[in-house]
Amino acid sequence: MPETSPPPLPSPVAIGVTVFRPTPEQVAALLARAEAEPRRTIVFDNGGLPPEAAARLRAGGGLVLSGDGNIGVGGALDAIARAAAAAGAAQVLLLDQDAAFTPDQVSDLEAAMARLRGSHPPPAVVGPRPEAAPGRKAPAYPRRPGVPDRGGLVPVEFLATSGSLVDLAAYAAIGPFRSDFFIDGVDLEWCFRAWARGHACWMEPGTALPHRVGAGVIRLRALGIEMPRQPLFRMAAYLRNSVYAWRLPHVPRRWTMRQATYLPLQALLVWADSGYRPAVAMRLAGAVIDGLRGRLGPPKGLS
Repeated sequence: MPETSPPPLPSPVAIGVTVFRPTPEQVAALLARAEAEPRRTIVFDNGGLPPEAAARLRAGGGLVLSGDGNIGVGGALDAIARAAAAAGAAQVLLLDQDAAFTPDQVSDLEAAMARLRGSHPPPAVVGPRPEAAPGRKAPAYPRRPGVPDRGGLVPVEFLATSGSLVDLAAYAAIGPFRSDFFIDGVDLEWCFRAWARGHACWMEPGTALPHRVGAGVIRLRALGIEMPRQPLFRMAAYLRNSVYAWRLPHVPRRWTMRQATYLPLQALLVWADSGYRPAVAMRLAGAVIDGLRGRLGPPKGLS
């Protein structure tokens, strides 16, 4: 955690970045971004940020936070949100270590949030349109039924945390991100909870963020299905958290029914991509059982 009280924020928006074992190129991009950004940068180090990079961030007025080892995405985002609020920020823009998002794009989201002032339900988050980085798959944000567009913004069921501008007053009312989900589904669950608690999630289609999740794409061309190729522990966490979320009252039944059809196909696609290895099938089946039994926390095989 920061050793001294930081000076007042130069902007009502703070920039929060989560990092885990960043590459030298990612560290260089993070430093360059923080130095070009007039807003306060808050970095949560889940492990692997070089000490010299942390020192350079602090010297430039940034905050560098850490926990006891890797506490996951949910825990890191909560620590960033708390630090931003304590420093006097009204909003925090969340990014992961791969995100290429410029200060001007942050301003676009600030302007979008300003257009939503006085709207009902009040905004919880505004994020950019997702795009696929080369060789990757972009997430899809389903439109929220029954809610009209407003000021060129599109109401969505959920959006990825990376690139999202979160209103901190709404965050306080909605509650923290689920640290027990650890890595996957954190954003989806929080956005559904935001809607259930009287807040809205919006996409700004006029600005875009390329997504670099996974290492390539797995495709089932016959059914038109594609998904990021992820480490097995991440797919297992995604399955576990998705199945567990079905019991949550704020997760809409329409989403549960959609996933009940789609998740088995995704699991089959991952198994086929592994060469139909029995160990992979057992791991995925075990993840479903963990979700049904509510066994959450850090996923097995995390490395």
